[in-house]
Amino acid sequence: MIYDPQSKKFEKINTLIYEDSESGSYYVAKEIAQLIKDKTAKGEYAVLGLATGSSPTKIYEYLVQFHKNEGLSFQNVVTFNLDEYYPMKRDSLQSYVRFMHEHLFDHVDIRQDHIHIPNGELKQEDIKDYTAAYEQKIISFGGIDIQLLGIGRTGHIGFNEPGSTKKSATRLIRLDKRTRLDAAGDFFGEENVPDRAITMGVGTILNARRIFLMGWGEGKAKIIRETVEGKKTESVPATFLQDHPKCEFIIDKAAASELTRIKMPWLVGECEWNAQLIKSAVIWLSEKVNKAVLKITNEDYSEYGMSGLIAEYGSAEEINLKVFNQLQATITGWPGGKPSVDDTGRPERAEPFPKRILIFSPHPDDDVISMGGTLLRLQDQGHEVHVAYQTSGNIAVFDDEVIRFLDFARDAVKEKKAGESIEKLLKEVRSFIQSKSPGQVDSDEIQKFKGLIRKGEALAACRYCGIKEENAHFMNLPFYETGKVKKDPPTLKDIQITSDLLNKIKPHQIYAAGDLSDPHGTHRVCLQIIYESLQHLKEQNEDWLNDCWVWLYRGAWQEWDIADMEMAVPIGPKDMKRKIHAIFKHQSQKDRAMFPGNDDREFWKRAEDRNTDTARRYNELGLPEYEAIEGFVRYHFDKVEIKKTILKSSELKQIMA
Repeated sequence: MIYDPQSKKFEKINTLIYEDSESGSYYVAKEIAQLIKDKTAKGEYAVLGLATGSSPTKIYEYLVQFHKNEGLSFQNVVTFNLDEYYPMKRDSLQSYVRFMHEHLFDHVDIRQDHIHIPNGELKQEDIKDYTAAYEQKIISFGGIDIQLLGIGRTGHIGFNEPGSTKKSATRLIRLDKRTRLDAAGDFFGEENVPDRAITMGVGTILNARRIFLMGWGEGKAKIIRETVEGKKTESVPATFLQDHPKCEFIIDKAAASELTRIKMPWLVGECEWNAQLIKSAVIWLSEKVNKAVLKITNEDYSEYGMSGLIAEYGSAEEINLKVFNQLQATITGWPGGKPSVDDTGRPERAEPFPKRILIFSPHPDDDVISMGGTLLRLQDQGHEVHVAYQTSGNIAVFDDEVIRFLDFARDAVKEKKAGESIEKLLKEVRSFIQSKSPGQVDSDEIQKFKGLIRKGEALAACRYCGIKEENAHFMNLPFYETGKVKKDPPTLKDIQITSDLLNKIKPHQIYAAGDLSDPHGTHRVCLQIIYESLQHLKEQNEDWLNDCWVWLYRGAWQEWDIADMEMAVPIGPKDMKRKIHAIFKHQSQKDRAMFPGNDDREFWKRAEDRNTDTARRYNELGLPEYEAIEGFVRYHFDKVEIKKTILKSSELKQIMA
């Protein structure tokens, strides 16, 4: 756990910040295990309120480990789940009954009659009596000892949407549009998400003796701050947790990034200033007082709690100039390095030139969406650019696209009098798709077709950008190929494929997606695979790594904070249009994407808005005005020991031999 001795005067809930979701989950799992042991010793039931979703999955994994490796018994455990979609069949892919059995119940010795999950198969006229009985059942077991919670973007806990009262009980509710949009990925489209759910009430939750709320990733940072530091309000139901005497928020560094003590520690008390914190503080102050960096005064610093910085480092003018020069030095039109110049103050080294460059793209369109302008610049400036598409992206293709392409194939081959087999295949595909239920896994054949659609689009984008087709590498990492939203854990095979490609190209520059807002998302897994592959190659003393730099870009949902950017690549109006046209080559993702996330703008529009906003912010800080900017952070893999979650070097060495 990260311990911060500074005052938490802005925080109204006890908030514990951990290095990552694994260590935070381990703490909660240990607390649950201890409760179970203590209750067992007393001959009492341990009553748990359980949550679903990505937040508690690692907790359940640890509990299963404790059961299998340490003999933790669940015979005295009684569980009550928070919620369930309505209507929802128990065996549906999205059912919380299925979720709980797959992640916990099927792997421990809990009694089946001790498991309670809201019933999504009830007739609507029976729900009122059922929910009242659910409340009474909790009371009959003496109430909930530990309640687990996640938190939604709207501040909902369970499915208690904005407007839920502090005393609300278990009931049927209507889901907020944003909640349904967030769930669209699990249901393969927002139109398939149920519009109602059965949920424990806020009052039911507050009656628990102890509460743990987990929040992982940057995507939860803003709502965590609003809940922990804001006013209690029905519009953010989670704020009612401020009244609970034994509630703890267990969050990782990313989810804590918006808390005042993390983002603006100078407002909390005395802090230890370093170069990065000074840069962050000056940028924050510049935007707060609406002045360019070089115009900030001593009085501005004092008014916003930063007089200690002035006292320690001199006048406002000295600090302003230092930060301004740091910001100016990040800007370069030569992301691959400018040859035959003094590169001392530039983000990238001048030599070697041209460079071999490998851009990793988790999905087949992340390269052009996230760094299309930089990709074009690297290609235009004569570098040998390779793009590695880490996954097929096949689950993000609509069913109609498959039929459209097969229609084309059928008509094309008919011209050559060879259409019988394709006609039969088309009938089989149409039949499967017409009878397919929401979320049902596609047949292997359809998965391949969808992957081929995305591959064709990626190749079209490469051709448009001038990248040779032989420099487009389709890795099809095995962890992704489940046909479901839920992926398999990455394995040594994923590491092997990635290490082989790295060793084949021996790049001078690597670009990778550093978009880590979802701890269970594809981007996070793909980046971990790259890190561990580099770690393995470093341990094998591969010489080419000594001259290789790694740059991280962000995905379609967010941008780096300007204070963190180490390279900012300006994009002119012409190249912005070229970038958008490259994104357009991914036609299956245009107009409406299968998994839009919490943003309903098209991907090209998100990219344009994000890049132009970065340029605007640079300009308002007093830097030159550009049309758009793409930002990057350098990853110093040569100085970091990777926390290995996949790799065992001895095993990989044996496999690769």
